[in-house]
Amino acid sequence: MSGENLTRDEARRRARLLSVHGYEVALDLRSAIAPPPADGPRTFRSTTTIRFACAEPGASSFADLVAPQVHSVTLNGRSLPVDTVYDGSRIALDGLAAENELVVDAACAYSRTGEGLHHFLDPEDGEVYLYTQYEPADARRVFANFEQPDLKAPFDFTVTAPAKWTVLSNGVQEGEPQTLDEGAAACRRFARTEPISTYITAVVAGPYHYVTDTYRRTLGSGAERTELEIPLGALCRKGLAKHFDPEEVFTVTKQGLDFFHDHFAFPYPFGKYDQAFVPEYNLGAMENPGIVTFREEFVFRGKVTEASYEGRANVILHEMAHMWFGDLVTMEWWDDLWLKESFADFMGALALVEATRFKDGWITFANRRKSWAYRADQLPSTHPVTADIRDLEDAKLNFDGITYAKGASVLKQLVAYVGRDTFLEGARRYFQRHAWGNTTLGDLLSVLTETSGRDMEAWSRDWLQTAGVNSLTPQVTCGADGRVTELAVLQEAQGGNPVLRPHRVAVGLYRHDVAESRLVRYARTETDVTGARTVVGELAGQERPDLVLVNDDDLTYCKTRLDEVSLATLRAHLGELTAPHPGGRPAPAEEGHNASLSRALCWSAMWNLTRDGLMPARDFTGLVTDFAGRESDIGVLQMLHVWSRTAVTHYAAPEWREQGRRALAEGALSRLRLAEPGSGHQLAWARHFAALATDEKDLRLLQGLLAGTARIDGLEVDQELRWTFLETLAARGEADAAAVDAELDRDDTASGKRHHVRCLAARPSAEVKAEAWDAVIKSDRLSNALVEATISGFAQPGQEELTAPYAGPYFEALEEIWRTRSIEIAMAVVRGLYPDLQTDQATLDATDAWLAAHEDAAPALRRLVLESRDDLARALRAQRCDAASAGGPTG
Repeated sequence: MSGENLTRDEARRRARLLSVHGYEVALDLRSAIAPPPADGPRTFRSTTTIRFACAEPGASSFADLVAPQVHSVTLNGRSLPVDTVYDGSRIALDGLAAENELVVDAACAYSRTGEGLHHFLDPEDGEVYLYTQYEPADARRVFANFEQPDLKAPFDFTVTAPAKWTVLSNGVQEGEPQTLDEGAAACRRFARTEPISTYITAVVAGPYHYVTDTYRRTLGSGAERTELEIPLGALCRKGLAKHFDPEEVFTVTKQGLDFFHDHFAFPYPFGKYDQAFVPEYNLGAMENPGIVTFREEFVFRGKVTEASYEGRANVILHEMAHMWFGDLVTMEWWDDLWLKESFADFMGALALVEATRFKDGWITFANRRKSWAYRADQLPSTHPVTADIRDLEDAKLNFDGITYAKGASVLKQLVAYVGRDTFLEGARRYFQRHAWGNTTLGDLLSVLTETSGRDMEAWSRDWLQTAGVNSLTPQVTCGADGRVTELAVLQEAQGGNPVLRPHRVAVGLYRHDVAESRLVRYARTETDVTGARTVVGELAGQERPDLVLVNDDDLTYCKTRLDEVSLATLRAHLGELTAPHPGGRPAPAEEGHNASLSRALCWSAMWNLTRDGLMPARDFTGLVTDFAGRESDIGVLQMLHVWSRTAVTHYAAPEWREQGRRALAEGALSRLRLAEPGSGHQLAWARHFAALATDEKDLRLLQGLLAGTARIDGLEVDQELRWTFLETLAARGEADAAAVDAELDRDDTASGKRHHVRCLAARPSAEVKAEAWDAVIKSDRLSNALVEATISGFAQPGQEELTAPYAGPYFEALEEIWRTRSIEIAMAVVRGLYPDLQTDQATLDATDAWLAAHEDAAPALRRLVLESRDDLARALRAQRCDAASAGGPTG
């Protein structure tokens, strides 16, 4: 892996030795629009002045910088020999004084991998767009620094760039730009920041389409009354301006700022609030204070479902929560990454539900975020929420489902445990006590102990410092008369993580109302589950419930299991789990029950059974075929589509796989034709159908929809949907390179180019696969976005024979890819090209052979391969379960 892999021990030593007073960073970006050099990377001038103290005068340390050329290094007025002190990633600093000034003048490289300062040339208008992305440690690709989160300092940025560009940084621009090059360029200075970490500094520059607004709020009253005014900005590439909806972005932004001001009692501390939607972004978004960056796919080029708008709003609020959790108060080292990501994930979801129109956000959280967490927590690489992060490569991989979604789920459980007001009061004290500083787990536990009066150390040991997910199963005991004698909840630990945690849960009891064909919750009880078995409430003498749903309302983090009666009920009536019709026949229903959330939890339970090899894949796809058409929540429906395709591609017995795919395709087409014209459900079914279409009549329909000779009432085949249909046709051999090129002529944009590359790589040809493989493995000419698109097209379900020859070369290439490519590209290759379409024992054996022969490989690389191996082994177990069920359903 290129670049130095800073260790935690090195960072701790440096933090004990140094304290940073401030940075002055001057970047000259005029070269961004110049012709590229004949050889070597395109570079920009970076000059950095760092003022810092040393606790032990005479000691040695180092600064971080990754640059192809360093012009000069000056320490306390002494010119240091560059060839001696700079090794390509570190600048050695010897003989430090009590107070020091380091000046580094370097030529740094623009990036095409989304790390450091990314350079994007828009094929649509020929314009250049720049932005930075640093987390966890790529600021050193742009300016010399001490690259670790606990050496915070104020920053002064100066940026020279074309005069016509929009240029933004963390602070507001100060004064008028100084014009250069006869007005062609301008030098802009930005206000000094508060003390922040290097990884959240940022620069965005280019001819962006920029829209402004203002947030106004009155805080306090009387003598403490404050009028708060925050300038807002939203920007995207000019080519996307016609699709941009900044009013919606600003609405969510203002709602979020209101929510956090109401609950945090600490005014937004960074002056302005710009939000930039940028091209070829590796992440969903990044919380740079004052200039948040997002992937530009959040600017929707075509029709999307309401789930997409909800998802974007959630990300906006997640990043906004970081302004307090992460930017104002920052973790000391990446071990406590959860202190920002878990809190932002939870607080973003809470703000989404309580401050915006997306009132069903907890359904999405239960269905999507927790699914991500449950998978991550069962991998061999699972780790506690508070992780053991030895170095930067570890840190990069720990932006995962545990740090985000499990951590947020644990916080949701904590709120149920200590109470909402107690939790928020702890957050307020945390901000007041540690503003502009760095913290560890103990600092948070301290304030929560104060506000709750509970033993937070014990809670932390159970929930934050142990790995693994528990399962909770209802146990209903009945007497000879069939009535309940006892209801208990059984708790089990899984894998090598034996801890049984305390859970605050709601247990829902349901009856099937035959007359109304509804599965209705008639009672709910909340209880604390501890140990292996907990008796719940008093049900003695009552009728046995048709369904007992443990963790109804999704208060805790667990896998919900089902007893036999409950499982049978859901097999027959899952789609009937709804609230009773208003004004309908009186039913023993619980008032205010969120049936959509409960139904989502039932779907999640069924999916976990399928992933764990306890329910045959064909049974799960049958449930989707029978009941998904009744699903009212669009986000849940889209998740069911993903799960069902995964089930037939990876978990179904090979001999049944095509039959299962056809059954899903027929069901999808039926639902597509029945869906309300123009609805989000119709669009979701159209995309699902396209992903499954294989037989001739289905492919003819897709061709007709593209050509305009076929029509489904209300379905608008916009440009994004055209590419969706075309990818299927290309993968099935029904669209050749000329057809794909013709579509690019219709949509000659950056987005169109990504689709074009994906469709070309999807074609079912040995020559095509060889070309795609070479483009990713044997060349580094593709940008990060085009690498991702090529990999996505390369691995198509149904093309197993074409991709099978690359299993061997994949394992042969791993170490070289890891050694020579950026970590973003390397991670994309290792994960994306793992031969998981070859779901067989031979691929598992090949993986095991590589792991056995490469015990000394980079730990982060081994982790990625181990995770893919676990997914493959799980798929093989699920296939055996599915094959065994051929004679009848099992569960």
